[in-house]
Amino acid sequence: METGDTITVKVTPKASRARITEAAEGGLHVYVTVAPENGKANAEVQKALARHLGLPKTALRLIRGGKSREKTFQRV
Repeated sequence: METGDTITVKVTPKASRARITEAAEGGLHVYVTVAPENGKANAEVQKALARHLGLPKTALRLIRGGKSREKTFQRV
């Protein structure tokens, strides 16, 4: 993933276990165990996605979908 590239993921908060899978329609499906309160789930998704991509968490920025299940992150 190069600087400026974006990735869209589908998110399921309050999952029984945290994991990342390939989505049926392409892309990634991120499951996190935290509730979507005060941005906690967004932070967990960012951390999990960065780990999955082999990047530091500060290398990803949420650019769309802060209150949606479909989120777009950009590599900075």
